Amino acid sequence: MDSLAEAVLAGADADRLEREPVPEQYTAAHLRVEDIGLFEGTADKDVRRTLRVGPVPMPELAPDEVLVAVMASSVNYNAVWSATFEPLPTFDFLRRYGRQGGWAARHDQPYHVLGSDAAGVIVRTGSGVRRWHVGDHVVLSAVEVDDQEPATHSDGMLGSDQRAWGYETNFGGLAHYAVARASQLLPKAAHLTWEEAASTTQCAGTSYRMLVGEHGARMKQGDIVLIWGATGGLGAFAVQLVKNGGGIPVGVVSSETKAEVLRRLGCDVVINRAEIGVGANTDPTPEESIEMGKRLGRIIRREVGEDPHIAFDNNGRATFATSVFLVRRGGTVVTCGSSTGYQHHYDNRYLWMNLKRIIGCHAANLQEHWECNRLVQQGRLMPALSEVYPLDEIGEASRQVQQNRHMGKIGVLCLAPEPGLGVTDPDTRARIGEEHLNPLRAPAVAAR
Repeated sequence: MDSLAEAVLAGADADRLEREPVPEQYTAAHLRVEDIGLFEGTADKDVRRTLRVGPVPMPELAPDEVLVAVMASSVNYNAVWSATFEPLPTFDFLRRYGRQGGWAARHDQPYHVLGSDAAGVIVRTGSGVRRWHVGDHVVLSAVEVDDQEPATHSDGMLGSDQRAWGYETNFGGLAHYAVARASQLLPKAAHLTWEEAASTTQCAGTSYRMLVGEHGARMKQGDIVLIWGATGGLGAFAVQLVKNGGGIPVGVVSSETKAEVLRRLGCDVVINRAEIGVGANTDPTPEESIEMGKRLGRIIRREVGEDPHIAFDNNGRATFATSVFLVRRGGTVVTCGSSTGYQHHYDNRYLWMNLKRIIGCHAANLQEHWECNRLVQQGRLMPALSEVYPLDEIGEASRQVQQNRHMGKIGVLCLAPEPGLGVTDPDTRARIGEEHLNPLRAPAVAAR
């Protein structure tokens, strides 16, 4: 381990951190450009074959960037897309970015360091960084925007140069160090461990925008919200946000084990789709989707007396047409991700004739992330962490996500040597209670 990382782990102050040299290379989970094409003609595109952990060169910092010693990260589905080179190789993103020249040229490399979540310690700041300092404990938003583009001052997500950090850019968070813009930084919740904090940025912020933010569904008190995959990374935060906002969450999961976890989250209505034959077909016809909607609608009306106001859908093709059919007249389908497929087939009559809306969401802007992180800091939004892996097992961790064998978020220890570190406000943690902090995590779960 390099001396800078050792200083971070020892809790060194800013003066010592600034004196320690930045290493010339660092350990990172990354892809290699020569592996493109590895899965051609292969049915099972196993991400363990392409995700590598090893040394990569340390990039130089741009004036508006920081270098973060990453204590922990987590797995997002974009790591699966990246490692299977679908829907296209992420090296295409890096090449296009690099063509801008200047500092952007650094991103075009024969390797791609992945990771759109991170919690850690700032160890260097660029000359233009004003609000953040060496030694600050931070978490990172995955949204990189060009603040010189006019549209970003209305909504950062509208910028044509908006990119997903660690997916459409290089030097992401699944590594010992990460390079990010200062505009991506948020203060780490002091009562959380490193791995808990790393699980509360990308998915929580996206769920916040989809449901609460002015660019999403604008959920109000009493709204009935159908949540597909309610124990997933997005879904587990969606359930909490609906409950916090006075809504009625209706969670759909794929097994009784997940149903029990969902009950621990406090979800009002829990539906095990395996018991009613809903959502198992990943490519249903519009007619099959309507039949699923009728079946599911009868259950929801029996439980809460009404049709949903909002459908929270990140599944995509397997459930989207059912969501469009199922929400009430004037209702809203809010969507992102599409993990079961991007091409959606639905009967548009149920949309236009019933005055329904479809809203697309992609991550969250900095203000939305900041408001969401405030809820985390207040202890009103709990981590969705279920398991923790060391960085050198990132392939297995990502395989769990690829095969939907996980719940919530899978944490990844980077520089942190073990789970449970990083808490600087034990009083708030004690007030909230350990039993409430990790509702998706089995007792006594440790890193593998």
